[in-house]
Amino acid sequence: MDPLLQMAGLSKSFVQGRWRQKQFAVKALDGVDLSLEKGKTLSLVGKSGSGKTTLAMCAALLARPDCGKIWFCGRDVLSLEKEESVRLRPHVQIIFQDSTALPMRYTARQIVEEPLVIQRRYSPKERAELVSELMEKVGLPPRWGNRRPDEFSGGQRQRLAIARSLTLQPSLLILDEPLVGLDLSIRGQIINLLLDLQADTSLAYLYISHDLESVRYFSDSVAVIHEGKIIRHTRVADLSAVYDPA
Repeated sequence: MDPLLQMAGLSKSFVQGRWRQKQFAVKALDGVDLSLEKGKTLSLVGKSGSGKTTLAMCAALLARPDCGKIWFCGRDVLSLEKEESVRLRPHVQIIFQDSTALPMRYTARQIVEEPLVIQRRYSPKERAELVSELMEKVGLPPRWGNRRPDEFSGGQRQRLAIARSLTLQPSLLILDEPLVGLDLSIRGQIINLLLDLQADTSLAYLYISHDLESVRYFSDSVAVIHEGKIIRHTRVADLSAVYDPA
C-alpha cells in the first residue's frame, strides 16, 4: 500500500538569540524520513526538545521545512501552488495537548461548527445537523451544545477537540500529547474512542506521546526521535528494548 504521508530528508532549523546579540541556528529536524499508511497509527516518541512538535507542525502543513520532501496522498505538498495547498490542508488536522486552546468565548456547538463556517461548507441547517452528529459520535450529548469549554472536564474538552477535528473529514489526525493531564480511566476512554473512529473511517494517526503504555496499546509502529533525527523505527513489541524515556 502506498503511504498516506511520507517524509524524506526533512530538515528544519530555528534561529535563536536577540538581534543585537550573537544569533545561532538550532536544528529541530535533521534529515527525517517517515511514512504512514492509511488507517494506521504511527507513534513518535522522544525526550522534550527532540523535535516531535516541529515534525508535527510540518506534517500538518503549518510549518515549512528548510529542505526535504513531504508527500500526502502521493502529492508533493511543498511544490503545490498556494490555492492547491489551501484545498489540501483540511485533510490533515492536529489536536494539541492543551485543551484550553479551545476558544473559551465560543459554545461547544460553535467550536465544532467553526471549521465548516470558515470553509463555507453546507447550509446553517446542515451544519447544525452535522455538529449534533459529531458530538454524539465522540460521546457528548448534543444538548450540551450551548455550554462553554470551561463547563467541561478535561476529558470532555478533548472529546470536543476531536469532534471539531472531524468536521472537515480528514484522512490524518496528528495527536500531540492529547492525553496529558487526564486520569488513567479517561485516557483509556479517549484511546478507545480514537480506535473506534479509526475502525469506522480508516483515519490515520500520527501519535506523539511520552506515555509508553498508551503507545503500546494504541500504535501499529513506533519511530524514536532524538536531537531532530529518527534513530529507530520499531515494532511496538520491541519498544522497551530500544527506547528509555528516562
